[in-house]
Amino acid sequence: MTVSAAFTDPRTGEPLGDDGDSLVGGGARYPVVAGIPRFCEIENYTASFGMQWNLFERTQIDGEGVSLPISSSRLFDETAWEPAQLAGLDILEVGSGAGRFSRVILKETQANLFSIDYSSAVEANMRNNGRFGAGRFHLAQASIYEMPFPDGRFDKVLCLGVLQHTPDFEASVHALIRKAKPGAEIVVDFYPVRGWWTKLHAKYLLRPFTRRMPRERLLRLIERNIDQLMSASRALRRAGLGSLTRFLPIVDIRTLPLDMTPAARRETAVLDTFDMFSPEHDHPQRIADVAAMFERGGATVTFAGFVEIATGQAAVVRAVRKPGQNG
Repeated sequence: MTVSAAFTDPRTGEPLGDDGDSLVGGGARYPVVAGIPRFCEIENYTASFGMQWNLFERTQIDGEGVSLPISSSRLFDETAWEPAQLAGLDILEVGSGAGRFSRVILKETQANLFSIDYSSAVEANMRNNGRFGAGRFHLAQASIYEMPFPDGRFDKVLCLGVLQHTPDFEASVHALIRKAKPGAEIVVDFYPVRGWWTKLHAKYLLRPFTRRMPRERLLRLIERNIDQLMSASRALRRAGLGSLTRFLPIVDIRTLPLDMTPAARRETAVLDTFDMFSPEHDHPQRIADVAAMFERGGATVTFAGFVEIATGQAAVVRAVRKPGQNG
């Protein structure tokens, strides 16, 4: 499949043709930069993710940043998919970041993967995974609200670690449903609201300030202080005061894989802490509310709850697009 054949105009749905360093169709022209079609502005509200995944592009990749198959187990635990059953299917991955789950799909299944991200992290994904899945990997930079695919196109739709970072959570859910074939499955995870205390946390107390800081300055601040913060977190837990760690401006270090070297553990703590404080949007949701969004969008929910994964629990909703739905 050629690059142009993999995508359609996100605004009109018309086919696209190759024209040198662009895809064209219906009067529109979309540049192809670094081998990746760009259906949106390269810099946008997800710029912090572009920065972090191009800096930490291999930190979360199984067998590279981590020795255990953390991404693989998370993907298959959350979706309940069997790799052998995905052969030949067309899977849409929305919000691929540096490609931790792209790598799993390309290496462990024979599915055709169509992957987008709104940030320049697509460049890290291409560096990480462009050599895998020859003819099965189609990557573009695009918005979840203007995806370069026709409605009703995919056998499976996957969106992990993304929805809470979009400006309109429900509109994002409905956009995913529209791209699934009738009867096809959509699987998402997201930051959950567990109770009134969810936002009584350093992340949500400090984000009004940190998300407005220059990203480079924020990263330097985290890197300078991460060792002391990790030590403080461990000390509070040893003293039986673990509940107070929520007020430390650092990721919960209990979620970091145990097999890491000290250097890798530190790097992951820096990455995950930056990921807490830098995004423009962070909108946790109640699981029941997300399930209701799927129902309103024309999908039947088959699972809504917590799934045990290697680093803790993930809030997951699985749904199937109803026949005859226009999205």
